[in-house]
Amino acid sequence: MSLGRARSSLPLLQPFNTTAAAASPSAPAPSSPSFLAHHLLDEFSRPSSTRDAVRLRRLAAHLSPPAAESVILRLPSWRHALDFFRWAAKQPGFRHSCYSLNAMASLLPPHQRKHLDRLAGDAVSSRCPMTPGALGFLLRRLGAAGLPDTAARIFDAARTTLSCTPNSYTYNCLLYALAKAGRADDVKARLREMVANCGDESVDRYTLTSLLQCYCNAGCPDEANAVFQRMSDRGWVDEHVLTLLVVAFSKWGKVDNAVELVGRMEALGMMPSEKTLSVLVHGFSKQGRVDIAMEMFDKMARYGFRVDLAMYSVLIEGLCQGNKIGKAVHLFEEMKRNGVVPDVRLLKKIIETFCSEGHFTTVFPFINGNAEHLNPGSVVSLYNVVLEGFVNSGDIEAAYQLLRSMVHGGQRVSNDNTGGLHLFVISEGVKPNCDSVNIVVCGLCKFKKLDLALALTKEMIGLSCKGKLLMFNDLILELCNSDRLDEAYDMFNKMKDIGLKPSEFTYNSLFYGISRRKDPSAAIDLLREMRTNGHKPWIKSCTEMVQQLCFSGRITEALQFLDEMLKMGFLPDIVTYSAAMNGMCKTGEIDNALELFRDISSKYYLPDVVAHNILINGFRKSGKFNEAQEIMEEMLSKGLFPSVVTYNLMIDIWSKSGRIDKAIACLSKMSDEEKPPTVVTYTTLIDGLCSAGRPDEAIVLWCKMRENSCAPNDIAYTAFVNGLCKCDRIGTALSYYEEMKTKGYDLDIFSLLHFINFLISHGHASKGCDLLKEVLEKDVVHSNNMKMTGFINKAVEELSKDGRMSSYIKILVDKYLVSGDQTIHNEDGSK
Repeated sequence: MSLGRARSSLPLLQPFNTTAAAASPSAPAPSSPSFLAHHLLDEFSRPSSTRDAVRLRRLAAHLSPPAAESVILRLPSWRHALDFFRWAAKQPGFRHSCYSLNAMASLLPPHQRKHLDRLAGDAVSSRCPMTPGALGFLLRRLGAAGLPDTAARIFDAARTTLSCTPNSYTYNCLLYALAKAGRADDVKARLREMVANCGDESVDRYTLTSLLQCYCNAGCPDEANAVFQRMSDRGWVDEHVLTLLVVAFSKWGKVDNAVELVGRMEALGMMPSEKTLSVLVHGFSKQGRVDIAMEMFDKMARYGFRVDLAMYSVLIEGLCQGNKIGKAVHLFEEMKRNGVVPDVRLLKKIIETFCSEGHFTTVFPFINGNAEHLNPGSVVSLYNVVLEGFVNSGDIEAAYQLLRSMVHGGQRVSNDNTGGLHLFVISEGVKPNCDSVNIVVCGLCKFKKLDLALALTKEMIGLSCKGKLLMFNDLILELCNSDRLDEAYDMFNKMKDIGLKPSEFTYNSLFYGISRRKDPSAAIDLLREMRTNGHKPWIKSCTEMVQQLCFSGRITEALQFLDEMLKMGFLPDIVTYSAAMNGMCKTGEIDNALELFRDISSKYYLPDVVAHNILINGFRKSGKFNEAQEIMEEMLSKGLFPSVVTYNLMIDIWSKSGRIDKAIACLSKMSDEEKPPTVVTYTTLIDGLCSAGRPDEAIVLWCKMRENSCAPNDIAYTAFVNGLCKCDRIGTALSYYEEMKTKGYDLDIFSLLHFINFLISHGHASKGCDLLKEVLEKDVVHSNNMKMTGFINKAVEELSKDGRMSSYIKILVDKYLVSGDQTIHNEDGSK
């Protein structure tokens, strides 16, 4: 809408002189809008420090809203206008009108949300009277700037503060502001309010267009379709409406709907705009529908729209991503014929696709054919893509040879990893950069060709091509992984010599190598250097050092290492302390582990559940069940929640100490705390119940384990079968053993021989004999294992007592027990 009346050009700026103005019969009066605008423009076009304060005071006395509107619209920038607008608002007796306020709003760019928001707030606070048209204009400006909440706030203040009764136009402007932000619920509510206040007839094509835009922006395709159908029924569908839906369908991935609408536009004689088709080409390409994108591209060409590099690039890249490299190259050549020069980014994408599909023979002619418009640095970046392609395809030898060709120039032939040949023809003046060396050295490290990587790095340093930090980090890490710590240190010193600053990763890679060597002295020296350079050791590195020392039995050195860290200001993590405690427990130093636990509890950390579990497990293995329970109770008193591991450890302790009921109660507690029992939980409890002579409860628990979808493993079956044997439930044990076999599990050799003896001694001699035969046939019996031989002797001796089995046993012994050391004795003592 118009912000003010049409105004004639202002006269040339003259000094403000009220006497002269009054004496001239043709001069405008000092209070006229044109006169004021003339001199205010003069003042506010200048820097604030050069303005005439006296003159401004005189002008302010005659300031009017029309003059203010004129000045605002004619100042050279929105910043000058805002400066004047705020100055005017402070003048005594002056208040901006809705026209001067909207003049200012029209000049503010949409991204200047802060100023627009403040402007709207000033309108409310100054109670600026507004017409419905002026209010609508302000609402649309707020909507365009993405300020829907401010628009709604101004609208709600219209009646009470702005002396304005909203009409259908004002409501439509509010709907527009809300729709731009996709505020579907707010739009629905305001639409109902509009109908209630202005009647059903107030809903027109502009109302429904805002509603359609809202659903498009909010991602509501069904609602958008419903509104579109409503507009179609009323004949309100125009090019703008169809464009809204086309773009929305494209964003939603509804490609067929978008194409159908474009066809509908053309059938109605509406030509899609260049912007619409451009959006569709980009949208379809990014969704992988390059076929449809090409159709839209062809339409652009038919309509005579300009096709730029960005358009070609998105299509070519889409074809590359769809592995249609032939079509991509064809379109690329068409682009060049049309005078569009490719950029480095597009060339890289095509080369990358060539490499990913193994078309390395095509790459080098392609680079050389497109290098004429590029500087040498850009050409090198194209060769770097090829280097990466060789590395990614596993042909590190070709990458190495290509780099050497770049260093020395000319041609070089290399065998590829399939027996083929690569001919490298390098353009003159192309030399590798740091990225080139980085790619190849990192590739050599990846394929564990460390000697070649070292030699190449040293050669490149000699040629003043330093490489990058990533390259040295990879090299140092792989050297440390290969226990080549001295060479890692050599690289570490070289990178510092050439001016590369080691990173935290560099130091921690060395730290890892030192940890593998179990050298706390070297680790402390490195930590000092890290401290000087502001780096921190990683938990993993510190934990590795402590674990290595503890597992080697060097507990004292591990503790000294932790003390040295503290002295340097590095507080080891609880994970590192836990590693030390775990190492002590494994070497039987549970009391020292407890002492360390108490020390860190009092000085540094509240130990976590894992630390408590380590102690509980240490006491469990030492048979100190009461001490383990004390740690558990202490953990609970600290407000820590036991983990499944904690419960499993305590169940094992209570089961072994004869407190099976307490162990069962623990299972119920796990369920209450929503900590699902594991197969370890059930196995430990079942074994405990069998040891307590309660096999029926063990069988019930076994069934419960299955009901809870906890599948038993070989350890669970072994414990259950052995436990049932202990309770003289041989028949039941045998049935579960058969089930175990069907699941693909079997008892270990000692458990199986023990089970065979149970079967034989409890009336299942035939089955025991069959199993013994299976054991002997597996050829797993060792004559030098006295325990194993003793089990077999006992089984054969029992079987020999059975007259029905004695002849069969003789054949069995003669056939399988051929070792001279595996002597079987008959019942009477004869061999």
